[in-house]
Amino acid sequence: MDGTVRAVRGPDLTTAALHGLLRLRVDVFVVEQRCAYAELDGRDLDPGTVHLVIGPPDAPLAYLRLLTEPGGERRIGRVCTAPGVRNRGLGRHLVQAALREIGDAPCVLDAQEHLTALYGGFGFVPSGPGYDWDGVPHVPMRRPSGGARPTHSRKEEDTGT
Repeated sequence: MDGTVRAVRGPDLTTAALHGLLRLRVDVFVVEQRCAYAELDGRDLDPGTVHLVIGPPDAPLAYLRLLTEPGGERRIGRVCTAPGVRNRGLGRHLVQAALREIGDAPCVLDAQEHLTALYGGFGFVPSGPGYDWDGVPHVPMRRPSGGARPTHSRKEEDTGT
């Protein structure tokens, strides 16, 4: 595993790549974290969606979805890492790639509560009260225009937002 991040626009996903990323997301969020939610939200194939993937297209090891919201704001979501390759910094690597893609534009995400320090190191700050999403505590976070340089000094768990 070389950690190379590939960026694929929604309309450019192959059937095998779409299946691979959906399988990883379902394995992590629905099965492992026991969150029965509507994984298929219709946004994966949008022209403004960018999928950032580490590993083979049909069996990704780590994944992040970058959306463009209707108002133009960017949203990081669905960050997840396969259990066998966690704690190797792959999630951090994906966030760095996403922020390079975004540039100085503002960005939002909904962080799992235990990952707020990870995202805080990238300039994200809480933007509202925490909430429960299917039994998993989350915190809405925002990175304002101009962003911030990473300030990470320790390794956080790579599971998801």
